[in-house]
Amino acid sequence: MVNVEIDNGSGFCFGVTTAIKKAEEELAKGNTLYCLGDIVHNGQECERLKKMGLITINHEEFARLHHAKVLLRAHGEPPATYELAQKNNIEIIDATCPVVLRLQKRIKQEYDNTDNLRKKQIVIYGKNGHAEVLGLVGQTCGEAIVIENLTEADRLDYTKDIRLYSQTTKSVDEFWQIVSYIKEHISPEATFEYSDTICRQVANRMPNIRNFAASHDLILFVCGRKSSNGKILYHECLRVNPNTHQIDQPEEINPEWLKNAQSIGICGATSTPKWLMEECKRVILESHIYTNRKRLLWESLKALVF
Repeated sequence: MVNVEIDNGSGFCFGVTTAIKKAEEELAKGNTLYCLGDIVHNGQECERLKKMGLITINHEEFARLHHAKVLLRAHGEPPATYELAQKNNIEIIDATCPVVLRLQKRIKQEYDNTDNLRKKQIVIYGKNGHAEVLGLVGQTCGEAIVIENLTEADRLDYTKDIRLYSQTTKSVDEFWQIVSYIKEHISPEATFEYSDTICRQVANRMPNIRNFAASHDLILFVCGRKSSNGKILYHECLRVNPNTHQIDQPEEINPEWLKNAQSIGICGATSTPKWLMEECKRVILESHIYTNRKRLLWESLKALVF
């Protein structure tokens, strides 16, 4: 019998769990609830909540909304969103992750304390256009500089002071590479300060998922295509175990992958629901039982014929 294990460390982080719980509680009351952007970067979970009544809207639709109730997801929002909500009499259910909220406050405080005579560069290591990053940049009236990787650190002006922060789900290793690079290139007349603002609940999954991926013949990484954190974890699994495949739903499981695999590991990102990984396990076990039955039937037929 094939061994199928679900990684205990995979699944929703605290921020996502809280946002989904708040949505479910509100929907259970029978109220109309909007969510500004996908509540989580997982199509299957978004579809489940849609069936419960959650209405996902974008920022253009939000701007036209009045006298409504809107949930802000764990990624957080810029100050302009709250200002517009107040203007349009929108009740906000704020599910911003506490880790993100603290980071927003730190960046805003740094920006507000900037001396106009000695302009600082507030730099955010993160993914351009990501919801969390947009919320962080918004704390600086759009003035923060976003760099996605070490290569983009070349864009900074090393004659000016630099204050470095990070999106909460980025790579710890690359963050410290960026810190080292800036230290090497900063002018003696300029100052450099940095804050490791990467969420440890997310970062600590990296060593755990490495060990998990190495302990199985086959890895199925269950994750929505939009997940920034998922991309990092998937590539780490792939690096450790080349027999790793990313899927968004159980229907994407290729039976060919399962051949000759005695030990199969299922894991995912901070945006992957446990129920979806359980469903993948069920599909694998049913496929294995069906394959074994076919094999036994074929062997029985051969014995009768020959």
